[in-house]
Amino acid sequence: MDAKDILGLPKTPLTIPQEKKSRPPKDSQRKPDGISREVYMLTGGLAPLMPSLDVSNLKRRPQSENEKITWQWLPFTNSARKDNLQLYHWVRVVNSVPPTGDYSFAVYNKSVDVIKYTDEEYEKYLTDPEWSKEETDQLFDLCERFDLRFIVIADRFPSSRTVEELKNRYYTVSRTILTARAPSPADVSGHPLVKDPYNVAQEIERKRALSMILSQTKQQECKDAEVLAEAKRITESRMAARAAEESEFPATPNVGSEGTFADTVSPFNLQLSSAAGAPISIGDNAFIPASLRMLRVYLRTYALEQMVQAASSSAGLRTIKRVEQTLQDLGVNLKPKVPTKAVCAEHLELRKEILTLLNLQKQLQYKEAESSSHRDNSYAETPDTPKRPNRIGDQDRTFVPDSVSFGGERSGKRDQKRKGTARISEGPSSPAQSKRARKLKSSDV
Repeated sequence: MDAKDILGLPKTPLTIPQEKKSRPPKDSQRKPDGISREVYMLTGGLAPLMPSLDVSNLKRRPQSENEKITWQWLPFTNSARKDNLQLYHWVRVVNSVPPTGDYSFAVYNKSVDVIKYTDEEYEKYLTDPEWSKEETDQLFDLCERFDLRFIVIADRFPSSRTVEELKNRYYTVSRTILTARAPSPADVSGHPLVKDPYNVAQEIERKRALSMILSQTKQQECKDAEVLAEAKRITESRMAARAAEESEFPATPNVGSEGTFADTVSPFNLQLSSAAGAPISIGDNAFIPASLRMLRVYLRTYALEQMVQAASSSAGLRTIKRVEQTLQDLGVNLKPKVPTKAVCAEHLELRKEILTLLNLQKQLQYKEAESSSHRDNSYAETPDTPKRPNRIGDQDRTFVPDSVSFGGERSGKRDQKRKGTARISEGPSSPAQSKRARKLKSSDV
């Protein structure tokens, strides 16, 4: 029994402290002044390519030896105040010379220019049965005093007037005075009070809608959000279905009441027979792809590019280049410089007319080539000889008459046999027929 047994301690072997391995000391290099730690770690202590400057020396302001700076409690006046009130504040004084000039924060005192009117102008322009001259004077005094803060003005106004009534009276009087003093109404048409007049009914409705929204509970807000999400989903599904229907039937023409056609296809699909009939006009919704109709807001230049691509979709690359070359020959820009609605419509109409012109020229060339080929292949024929098409082998093969003898006796026998048989026709054969006539049998006669 030992002391651990007496004290009730567990018997553990005595731990022998292990000697710590000594690590080799690192060469500590002190970072030089004026170099940041990141730059020093990247360069590894190498000498910099450019000489470094001590930033602390740049921040120091040079002080003259004879300059003495003190802080003094001095009075000051504010030009923004009209009561000549004198206050005190601490001022930095250099060499016992106090600073002069106006109060530094007086420049931030901004006031509203309230329009003033005379008694003659009030009697001539501003008479209102609902407002007296005393109330109007009090209103304009409070507007000038509180800088058009109508909530404060309504609180300080002696009679019970709403904020909307005070605003309406002030802006109505100001607009009337501006219009009356101007030489012509066009001179003040751009003034904010004349350009955007105050609308009392709209302001009352806006506040009512705002108070209704702010007084809603959480359940009502969630219900409104669900209704809006469902409405958005229905709108998107309808627009997608409409776009799918338009893509399935892209070339269905619409006949107007005046006999004009509104077609959504390119001019290459127009028939030549329509040139002799009623004039062709394209509707306002023509050449508008489904991708643009699904968008609510888009740039007009982007819309013009999409409509040009839709109009030229059936044309080839060579035809599109010919259209662009025609525009350049006419002195028309490929993209309008001022892409207004009217300019874009005229530009698109010009492109469609050029496409139609090129299509007609192509059809004319085809007809001329076809007529010339018929004219070259025409020749004189007998009435009883049927016309046979030319074959390629008939042009290269030379005609050998039957009377030419290549085998002596065999040719005489052929002559005797031909004399005993009758031919179909005694007339000359067709120049296109190069083969010999078939021999007739007795059954054929």
